Amino acid sequence: MEKYLDVFINAFLGTVDWTWKSIIFDVPWYNNYFWGLVTISLFVWILEIIFPWRKEQSIFRRDFWLDGFYMFFNFFIFSIVISGVYETLGLLFAEVNINTKSLALFDISQWARGIQLLVFFIILDFVQWFTHVLLHKYSFLWKFHKVHHSVKEMGFAAHLRYHWMENIFYKPLKTFGVMIIGGFEPEQAFIVHFITIAIGHFNHSNIKITWGPLKYILNNPVMHLYHHASVLPDGKKGVNYGISLSLWDYIFKTNYIPEDSGTVEIGFEGDAKFPKDFIGQNTYGFKKSEH
Repeated sequence: MEKYLDVFINAFLGTVDWTWKSIIFDVPWYNNYFWGLVTISLFVWILEIIFPWRKEQSIFRRDFWLDGFYMFFNFFIFSIVISGVYETLGLLFAEVNINTKSLALFDISQWARGIQLLVFFIILDFVQWFTHVLLHKYSFLWKFHKVHHSVKEMGFAAHLRYHWMENIFYKPLKTFGVMIIGGFEPEQAFIVHFITIAIGHFNHSNIKITWGPLKYILNNPVMHLYHHASVLPDGKKGVNYGISLSLWDYIFKTNYIPEDSGTVEIGFEGDAKFPKDFIGQNTYGFKKSEH
């Protein structure tokens, strides 16, 4: 028991230390996700101000500051809190001979670096797309995912407005994705991580971008706005599930873009009664009864 406690404490303190060093610029720039997130956020926000899609929307849109808090909470504070749990679980699995290579279908560690990054990006994006589908399909998961869909005006920070339980759902499946490729994360994986943050910010922004012919590959704000639409096509629990890639929605026929005015109402049925504060939103999913 003592060794598990040591692993937990060391992981927790290590994540705290790394986060602080990131804030004071004491880590390599390519691993500095704190200021990387700030830089990407400011860049996309400035573009929202200069080129607003919904011109009536305020610069400090509804829930701007709440979403800003979610952004740093989910990306850093929760990561610190949960880091010890993940390290302890990793030790437990290792002791029963389960590791990141246990389910390997192929090993990309010897491939060219560019191919490594591309495969890593595609595999992880598909795993996240699949997880996203599950969040809409099953009611007990949807209760948590409602936090993300409670956004009523889209902006870059809405990207990271989600219930902390989603980290619990996504992490194991993302780890499974890494196990499939031999338990290997490319040395330049930071490129993929920064790209996915930027795409996610753009997808939720108040900017009209479709990427031209690349819209069939890359997700975009027009497509993702309809993912958040309060009224969905008959029989659908969700559409446009893409995270970074729209490709999966076109392959599995979950794509839906009827028009591109940007005037569609977003949210979900009954969202007027959904909690408006951080604490209320993050305890909602654990309640036995819904509004």
